Amino acid sequence: MDSFENEISLTKHEQILRHIESLRVGSHISVRKIAKDLDVSEGTAYRAIKEAENKGIVSTKERIGTVRIEKKQKNIDKLTFHEVVNIVNGEVLGGARGLHKLLNKFVIGAMEQVAMLRYIDAGSLLIVGNRETAHKGALQNGAAVLITGGFDTNAEVKRLADSLGLPIISSAFDTFTVASMINRAIYDRMIKKKIMLVEDVIGRTKLYTLKISSTAADWRKLADTAGFDRFPVVDEWNRVIGMVTAKDVENVAPDQTVEKYMTRNPVTIHLRTSVASAAHLMMWEGIDMLPVVDTGRKLLGSVSRSEVLKVLQYIQRQPQIGETFDDQIWASFSEFTGDDDLVAFRGKMSPQMTNQLGTVSSGVLTTLLTQAAYRVSERNKKGDIVIDNISTYFLHPVQMESEIIIQPSILEVSRKFAKIEVTMHSEDRLVAKALITAHVFDDL
Repeated sequence: MDSFENEISLTKHEQILRHIESLRVGSHISVRKIAKDLDVSEGTAYRAIKEAENKGIVSTKERIGTVRIEKKQKNIDKLTFHEVVNIVNGEVLGGARGLHKLLNKFVIGAMEQVAMLRYIDAGSLLIVGNRETAHKGALQNGAAVLITGGFDTNAEVKRLADSLGLPIISSAFDTFTVASMINRAIYDRMIKKKIMLVEDVIGRTKLYTLKISSTAADWRKLADTAGFDRFPVVDEWNRVIGMVTAKDVENVAPDQTVEKYMTRNPVTIHLRTSVASAAHLMMWEGIDMLPVVDTGRKLLGSVSRSEVLKVLQYIQRQPQIGETFDDQIWASFSEFTGDDDLVAFRGKMSPQMTNQLGTVSSGVLTTLLTQAAYRVSERNKKGDIVIDNISTYFLHPVQMESEIIIQPSILEVSRKFAKIEVTMHSEDRLVAKALITAHVFDDL
């Protein structure tokens, strides 16, 4: 059997999808034409076109029909004006056709108009009260306008907004509240930028698959071609039904089909799975590759351990990423070397870290203990860790604005697991202690 049978004997559904992907952007697509060109039924053509639409490579437009389009890239760190309307619970007074445009920055109009216009450029959003000359000037400079206090504007400004396609929005909130709400939304987007999903990784490498009818000989030839040894097995509808690895084909006759020795119902993930979750699943299951499927278990692609590691390392090096609560809690801590030459961390407890009783929250203390464990693992080049279990003991309450010292120590480490002890002292007294068991995420 040919080693590339898995590519030649594609299902009709796959053939149509590949045909659509090969079309130039702007090409018109119809069920009847696809069915005629590829000699398939109209039902099969329709289903493939709908899947291509779900993938974002075709779009059905009114009075135009279905056309091939370029797949849009996410602008996860930017807001559209339509999203701003929802955030501030606003009303669109004009320029509705520009709601899809991206917000580059916002400017608070708290100065004279002449000075204000120096800070306004295309893609900006001017946040201002009922100053109609400022509304007009911002629109003429290519900026949208957000009117606070629930005020309206005149008909001339609305007509100008409509003609330029620049939104003019009214919100009942005051200027400070509106600016805070938009800033919070932008900040949340920056944090989300840090959380990469499988859909951000998939498609970087060529996908190799085996059919039920493929043999052990086909697997060996495909392994030589691909350079790795783990392949998903798909049925005639491109649904994942198994997985074949080098261990499975060991001592198997070359003409034996994969159906008899494949691992059935393999672990799979979806496009919206986070890369961190995929990494944890790979460690827990001890596997090197995960098939990515849709809700119907149809194969969309795959991610490997090496790809996941590269992405996680890339995320850690990214600047301009919003701080999470964990980052903010740890921000006041600095590293130093203790008398015993072991790494330790020193910091001060702020009033924000306290609970209703006025002492530092147990949740904050737990976060500090785990952050220290992460950092000692990284500092000793043991790789990233994913915590499986933590046993925590809070021995004494910690007062606000008191200085604490955290000292982590690695008790035991292997290729896959680590045990870390973390102690916390305040005023030379042991106040908390944790024993952490974790997976070591290294050398994927």
